[in-house]
Amino acid sequence: MDIKSAVIQLSSIAQEARLEIFRLLVQAGTEGLPAGIIGEKLSIPPSTLSFHLKELNYAGMVSSRQVSRFIYYTANYEAMNGLLAYLTENCCAGVAECCPEVTNCNPEKV
Repeated sequence: MDIKSAVIQLSSIAQEARLEIFRLLVQAGTEGLPAGIIGEKLSIPPSTLSFHLKELNYAGMVSSRQVSRFIYYTANYEAMNGLLAYLTENCCAGVAECCPEVTNCNPEKV
């Protein structure tokens, strides 16, 4: 990952509503959630939600798919893990005891 990509991804979640959306989608797993449910759970109006989801999608932090008349959004675990790896790749000057053990999130597809 390069610094420009990291900045775009970090910028996309550096806002309260977008961070809440992303965390909700991470918790939802690989099936994701329809936009309407995301809005209901987080009390975000549809037009505002659409704006935030567009920003997260642009940064590659979420993906979307249409199922019937609903649009489902899913967290991009590969992008999340890549960002975490980028942020911690030179952690603690190579002293392993200093760094907490980081595990990649790799949910199984159902």
